[in-house]
Amino acid sequence: MSWPTLSLKNGNLIPILGFGTGTAWYKDDPNDPTNPELIEVLKTALEKGFIHIDTADSYGTEREVGIAIKESGIPRDKLFITTKVLEGWKDVLVALDDSLKRLQLDYVDMYLLHNPYVIPTTADIQTAWKGLETVHAEGKARNIGVSNFHRSHLEAVLEVCAVVPALNQLEYHPYLQRAHDYVPWMREHGIEVSSFKTLAPITVGKGGPLDLPVSSIAARHNTSTSTVVLSWAIDPNIVPITTTTKAERMDEYIAALSLRLSRGELEEITQIGLEHHFRWWGKDFFDPEDGS
Repeated sequence: MSWPTLSLKNGNLIPILGFGTGTAWYKDDPNDPTNPELIEVLKTALEKGFIHIDTADSYGTEREVGIAIKESGIPRDKLFITTKVLEGWKDVLVALDDSLKRLQLDYVDMYLLHNPYVIPTTADIQTAWKGLETVHAEGKARNIGVSNFHRSHLEAVLEVCAVVPALNQLEYHPYLQRAHDYVPWMREHGIEVSSFKTLAPITVGKGGPLDLPVSSIAARHNTSTSTVVLSWAIDPNIVPITTTTKAERMDEYIAALSLRLSRGELEEITQIGLEHHFRWWGKDFFDPEDGS
């Protein structure tokens, strides 16, 4: 199959579904030994057709991504590799060079400023963004963006940027659809959206009002609940990042690229999701019922 892509404002293409190396693969110490299981899982994902791999310096999994890419034999220009900078925001140039060494790559396709909440001031966020613009100009990051940015953080970047962030990767799922028209606002400014924890309603957030409706929709289409939820996100051109240890789950994820839910099914998931609030990441930064 031809893997679907989304056109970014700069004209570059990003594959619509990515395979992640955080969460279950996350290391408390990034310097821990490489994880051979992750290398094999990544090679399986690549064999099955995934071309978008997502990692971060703070996950401690960049080395595994680099090894898997090398051992896969897939040409570099056929892949889309995303990584992120966390504590290295003070010197983005050094941070990306270190990431590229671990990845055994000359460039990444997407480089994201990982978390605004570890950056002390608005001025520091703006300075860090200028660092991303520098590595973009040098060709070491084909696209640059942010992750976990609230509207106020993005407004600060937009005040000073020469290059508009191509993407904001944040938690997004039926139970956290981002209030105050945040997604439309980002798109008005040329910023596309990537999601993590997209499967929260059927994993870490299960037990909510979507349990039965999603199961019913999955049965109707003779598919899995994960395929249904990912399809719901993909329909409006969100770019989900998800992961697994199981090859059969990869097949379920890939099936979401071809599943077409009806308008009624999509609306049912959306409306029921809006009735229930669940946030997995960043609870310390938001009020309990804040859906922004």
